Amino acid sequence: MPGRTTVVVGAAILGNGRVLAARRVAKTEVAGGWEFPGGKVEPGETPEEAVVREVREELGCDVAVTGMLPGEVPIKAGYVLRVALARLVSRLVSGDPGPVPHEHDAIRWLAPEELYDIRWLDADRPFLPALRDLLLDGDRLPEQ
Repeated sequence: MPGRTTVVVGAAILGNGRVLAARRVAKTEVAGGWEFPGGKVEPGETPEEAVVREVREELGCDVAVTGMLPGEVPIKAGYVLRVALARLVSRLVSGDPGPVPHEHDAIRWLAPEELYDIRWLDADRPFLPALRDLLLDGDRLPEQ
């Protein structure tokens, strides 16, 4: 259908003043880049439902969506990326190891001062300033 835009939603999973990043392994030009885990919003699904489903598939854990970061970024023709804020809920289950990468080769919890220490995918980078401000609770770091 011409003019239709597919929404891809990433999950900025927050915990203890940090955000989770996941490293791509897919055999594409983005392999080795870091991203917010997530994927396409399927027909009949809300972005929030897509985040919960995708995180469960990619990291084997459950999250609750708490909001959205402002804006959206074009990924390629007909696709845009939005990023949801989320928190882990499955960690409350006894013995739950938390996120375990199934579709990535590594995950990393990043503090605000570490956000620019990794090679983010281009589409994810525009969300970092707003995310950093959230993690800092209003205490701004010098501009990167």
